[in-house]
Amino acid sequence: MAGDEKFYVTTPIYYVNDAPHLGHAYTNMACDALVRFRRLDGNDVLFTTGTDEHGQKVENSAKAAGLDPQAFCDSVSQTFRNMNALLGIDRHDFVRTTEQRHIRCATEMWNRIAEHGDIYLGKYGYYYSIRDEAPFDESELVNGKAPTGADVEWVEEENYFFRLSAWGDRLLAFYDANPDFIGPVARRNEVVSFVKGGLHDLSISRTSFSWGIPVPNDPKHIMYVWIEALGVYLTGAGYPDITGEKYRHYWPCNLHMVGKDIVRFHCVYWPAFLMAAGIPVPKRVFGHGWWTVEGQKMSKSLGNSITPQALVDKYGRDAVRYFVLREMPFGSDGDFSHRAMVNRINGDLANDLGNLAQRVLSMIQRYCAGRVPVAGALEPADNALLGTAGGLLEKLRTEYAVPAYHRVLDHLWELVGDANRYVDEQAPWALNKTDPARGDTVLYVLLETIRHLAILLQPVMPTSAAKMLDQLAVPPDRRDFAALSAHPLVAGTVLPKPEGVFPRYVEESADAGR
Repeated sequence: MAGDEKFYVTTPIYYVNDAPHLGHAYTNMACDALVRFRRLDGNDVLFTTGTDEHGQKVENSAKAAGLDPQAFCDSVSQTFRNMNALLGIDRHDFVRTTEQRHIRCATEMWNRIAEHGDIYLGKYGYYYSIRDEAPFDESELVNGKAPTGADVEWVEEENYFFRLSAWGDRLLAFYDANPDFIGPVARRNEVVSFVKGGLHDLSISRTSFSWGIPVPNDPKHIMYVWIEALGVYLTGAGYPDITGEKYRHYWPCNLHMVGKDIVRFHCVYWPAFLMAAGIPVPKRVFGHGWWTVEGQKMSKSLGNSITPQALVDKYGRDAVRYFVLREMPFGSDGDFSHRAMVNRINGDLANDLGNLAQRVLSMIQRYCAGRVPVAGALEPADNALLGTAGGLLEKLRTEYAVPAYHRVLDHLWELVGDANRYVDEQAPWALNKTDPARGDTVLYVLLETIRHLAILLQPVMPTSAAKMLDQLAVPPDRRDFAALSAHPLVAGTVLPKPEGVFPRYVEESADAGR
């Protein structure tokens, strides 16, 4: 991973028919952690997110709100920007499908596909779900509804079509040649099975509404959302300026991070569109799982949808980031519960890591006059702990490449556990009386271990890790991964008076938590 010239990662583009919720926040926090890790590891990273603002559902929602579609989109799109600021989502390009740069991108992509002969005009009858922005054959309906449970209506109109049926064998060959293109394995298996079942040509325009990007040379047709909106990833890379430095440097994209419900669109339609347009296909698509809340699926009817603002207000930004990335294997489904959240805050953060840092830094103040001590000759126990700390980066590179955030944090907390056991076994408070020089060495080893932990925790908990590094007097320019080995703590450095970084969560009342 280290030394890559570039890395381009995207979140999905979020539909502006509703306010951000835990699912949106989850994807963005996962991408942000990966982006921060890559930047700290010396990579040149492009990170894009944004909003999908066209289609009948948006047109209808705007009408219901008494707004024109653009004003409606401006308002809702801003809530996603606000969510990113709330969650500490770092240095990203926010792309909206209503921007002129994206309209140029979508138009050029359509023209290139048409030039290659993969678009034709025909008649189309289908069951259409406004909520899903997706057409369905009768065979796909479940009890007269879309597979998602959404209502459908019969639509018949003249549409432009993409010759998706011609791409099945080429897509299967592409999957075989690029086995890591779809992750995790369960998502890959689903996609391959779907394509092997046979592909039908895809309707890619609509005439039943007007809020969208007009089809080139036939403006009564509006581009269907998936052929238009997926192009946001190209827009973020500077397309259609294919000779520009940005496009040449960052495309093809390294990773599209998406929810598992839209994997088909990203792994079947999107690569077929790109191949038909003569554009390189992204390197990987990863479909993560869904969150339930206290064992129940999030829904408006149950009133259990969780907003990012409510989570941060209740638990704090970094605690939320830590929980969602630690609690479940990335790619699987997971459950959000108050009890599990509090257990992570009070157990992992306050008791394990927070207590380790507070104990060690307090002993530095008490026994070393608040300065980094001089380390003497190292004993096997010292080398073992420092060796574990020094070997973590390579392990984390492997896990972030999956990505497997829970294993990233498992590795880090194994080191936290080792360090806490080392404190108890070495007992520096006793050594201060019997062998002060040895006590200083033990405390130095512990400070170095905490420095490694803090630097490596920055992608997941940037604010808390920064506070830890401040308490170690680590300068801002020595907090990247190159500094792990290049810039150990210097004996004699004055450390500030320690303050707790990870407070315990105290229940407000007996029935708090819902």
